[in-house]
Amino acid sequence: MSDSNPYAANEPMSPETEKAWAIASHLLAIPFEFFAPVIGYLLFNGKGPFVSHHVRESLNFGITMLIAVVALAVSIIGIWLLWVPPIIWFVFRIIAAYRTSRGEFYKYPLTLRFIKN
Repeated sequence: MSDSNPYAANEPMSPETEKAWAIASHLLAIPFEFFAPVIGYLLFNGKGPFVSHHVRESLNFGITMLIAVVALAVSIIGIWLLWVPPIIWFVFRIIAAYRTSRGEFYKYPLTLRFIKN
């Protein structure tokens, strides 16, 4: 009998699969913010350096934007600026997906990095 398990949890992904899931971690966060990055992190962290980096970045950016919206919502002056984070969020998600598709280890600007290696 063979010792290889086709269902092993830590099997490395092929570079193409890793890249596809890394792109998906950014694009799926547009309609499913916070849920998609959390699920992506739980499923793909540790599966490969490229996909692990991108699911962490996507999750950190989502947490940072959530904090920004809550902080603006509770401040008197910030209530007038609530339209800014969604625009930043959308633009940076598209940029991240594009740069990821080119094979870059993209880091979101203005992001607090709560989840590290």
